[in-house]
Amino acid sequence: MAKAEVVAPRSRMFNTHIDLPAEQRVKVIALLNQQLADTFDLYSQTKQAHWNVKGMHFYQLHLLFDSLASSMLGFVDLIAERATALGGVAQGTARMAVSASTLPEYLPEAIDGKHHLEALIIRYAAYAASTRAAISACDELGDLDTADLFTQVSRDVDKDLWFLEAHLQG
Repeated sequence: MAKAEVVAPRSRMFNTHIDLPAEQRVKVIALLNQQLADTFDLYSQTKQAHWNVKGMHFYQLHLLFDSLASSMLGFVDLIAERATALGGVAQGTARMAVSASTLPEYLPEAIDGKHHLEALIIRYAAYAASTRAAISACDELGDLDTADLFTQVSRDVDKDLWFLEAHLQG
């Protein structure tokens, strides 16, 4: 499992009465913003699959991809709000996500359901791994609340990955 890299954010900090030292909060906010970029990117890539899927299982996959994107959008909000609660600034625009995302770019030539499933499986697996690394990093930084937030995301993303993979198994 990859270890999450903690880089200080480029934006200002706001005062808060949350009892984590500022130095720790700066690192956690950087981690939150990295995950925010990847989450927002994965949301948009899942919508790309939703809008463009074709083939025999169109309707089932169209609904699945929309449901997965909806879950991902909820994570965007949770992660961004935690960054701001800790006194940081959420780096959450589409352009910010594009410049910071660690996920591979979605291939526009994906058309049929199998290609979309394979592309999303790779991206969801990478995102799940980075989320688990973020849990460990937050634990090491003493922020169990943010670690818990990422644990919630991790459980849901693992389930979503299972839903994707099940279509190609058996």
